[in-house]
Amino acid sequence: MKSWPRWTRRSLGREFGWLWTAYSVSSLGTGLAFGAFPLIVIVVLHGGSGEISLLSAAGQAVGAVVAIPLAPWIEFRRKRPVMVAMDLARCAALLTIPLAFAFGRLTFAQMLAVSVIVEAADITFKAASGSCLKSLVRPEDLLTANGRFESVTWTSIVIGPPLGGLMIGIFGPVTTVVADALSFLASACGIRAIGGDEPRPAHAPEKSRGLKKGELFEGWRYILSSPNLRPLFFNSILVSGLIMATEPLLAVLMLGRFGFAPWQYGLAFAVPCIGGLIASRLARRLAARIGQRKVILVLGTLRGCWSIGLIAMRPGVAGLVIVMGVELGLIVSCGLFNPVYATYRLEQTPPDRVARVLSAWSVSSNASIALLTALMGLLAQLTTPLTGIGVAGLGLLATPLLLPWNRAVPSAEDLVGEAGSADGLLVVRRQPDDELVSE
Repeated sequence: MKSWPRWTRRSLGREFGWLWTAYSVSSLGTGLAFGAFPLIVIVVLHGGSGEISLLSAAGQAVGAVVAIPLAPWIEFRRKRPVMVAMDLARCAALLTIPLAFAFGRLTFAQMLAVSVIVEAADITFKAASGSCLKSLVRPEDLLTANGRFESVTWTSIVIGPPLGGLMIGIFGPVTTVVADALSFLASACGIRAIGGDEPRPAHAPEKSRGLKKGELFEGWRYILSSPNLRPLFFNSILVSGLIMATEPLLAVLMLGRFGFAPWQYGLAFAVPCIGGLIASRLARRLAARIGQRKVILVLGTLRGCWSIGLIAMRPGVAGLVIVMGVELGLIVSCGLFNPVYATYRLEQTPPDRVARVLSAWSVSSNASIALLTALMGLLAQLTTPLTGIGVAGLGLLATPLLLPWNRAVPSAEDLVGEAGSADGLLVVRRQPDDELVSE
């Protein structure tokens, strides 16, 4: 067995370098724009928790519906052009916000429209990128690849929000939206720079053939028929929905009622992400030591135990420390869990269904986020934002019950051994030069 130091130094090639660079740039842009939409609604449009929750929920829900028919379309097409197109779509949509702001014409309706476009493009990009990753990275390199992308995600959140808050304080509320838009443009250029010929997907339909009706739902059909993926699917969409439902409520409390400055709001989430960065670099080591099953069960349980602590939030330094402490525990748990979970999901999905499975997963996650955000927003309107946060925290405490406690999670080595046939789980064998992002 290779030693841990060799794992950390393993080169995945020039193409991986371009993909990693593209993802790093877009992640930094997203980190800079963390909380930008809620801040614009509060500061520019003078909205409250109801408007912020509606913006988040409607964007997630309608974006998910728009993305449903794109999944089978993606499956039978080259993935890199799709990824470039989605980057350019996000860039163009986001740039309309500072343009409208400059002319004093920015409206809540426009914010909703941009949110929908960005969410639909996000889902489509993730589906294409996951399929690209599995086709370009050897099975034994999947966890390394996912760990590196996870580390970039946390690094961008460490750097982005505080810097974004400073930029907003100096240059105005839409500054980081411009930076986010340009980062997607840079990402598209990075993906184009990979070069080489991407092979046409196997079993691609002829141009004259339309998509069959059943193909729209093939992703869900496969997930729900898989005893290994099904429990993780329900666990993950509920966890993501409950966690993200608290984000607009936190923004309202911290930026409104408790009077935190934008840079303090960014700092509260950025500092704990240092823990996520370290955890993501240790994920493969932990999986090798205690096994994939224990990582999924133990860390999957721990990530549901932290958010309830946010009910102790208050103004001032004490409140900031409470938010940082809760976020640190949550982010470290996710930093260890996410690469192993994302790798396992790809291992369990045949190559000709990856885009549809990931798209179905993302659509379901977005729908869960939209529904729970709307419910928590309504609850916050009827009671207080802190009550909504507390209810979401209680819900998260129950999510470990949905983990696959009664099933053995097979190791990557076991799955490689099963991958001999055309229907095998890990039939892809290619140069270890590249990968792309998981959800």
